[in-house]
Amino acid sequence: MGMRVFQIPKGFSTLFPNMLWRKTDSNHSQPTLYLTFDDGPDPEVTLQVLEILKNFNAHATFFVVGENVLKHPEVIEKIKDAGHSIGNHTHNHIKGWNSNNHIYIENVQQCSDVLSNIGIDTKLFRPPYGRIKPKQSHLLREMGHVICMWDILTYDYDKSLDLAHAVDKIERLARTGSLVVFHDSQKSKNQTLKMLPELLQRWSGKFTFKPLAEHV
Repeated sequence: MGMRVFQIPKGFSTLFPNMLWRKTDSNHSQPTLYLTFDDGPDPEVTLQVLEILKNFNAHATFFVVGENVLKHPEVIEKIKDAGHSIGNHTHNHIKGWNSNNHIYIENVQQCSDVLSNIGIDTKLFRPPYGRIKPKQSHLLREMGHVICMWDILTYDYDKSLDLAHAVDKIERLARTGSLVVFHDSQKSKNQTLKMLPELLQRWSGKFTFKPLAEHV
């Protein structure tokens, strides 16, 4: 399977303190996980994810791609109506490291505009691939965005993933305040839809599952 780092290396959060890696100031009485889903909405996968979350009374945060929102606005409405949070994942899923700063910020704003046009105003932002230049991060934070990274990456987009090993490892790594990354996309469909209910089953009773709030 190869060596995969499911949890961010120690020290990352202190090296990049202006990004949210894990919520350590939770006021919830029970240990809480923050499940997040990137790259949607997808009319097939997202709807199945929503059904799984509903079965476990779990709420999450969906970091959506603007061009997908334009294609599937009805799915966004279902996400919102189910009580989940929505965040910005750029308009075209572009990689910050490869992008001119001005173009990158414009792409983020384009996604914000698409969401605003359907009544969703969010400052939650996750950079695609987790790759963003310091200047881009600075500019977005000046605009009021909260840069949401993660504590645990599931690798659900990797079709060669050993699912049993991954589920065991991710279950053990989870701790209160963890931001856990899944994907609600066609690429990750088979892995996500198998891993998610198994992990929720194992975590139920140990954690509650909350969406990220605007002020995190």
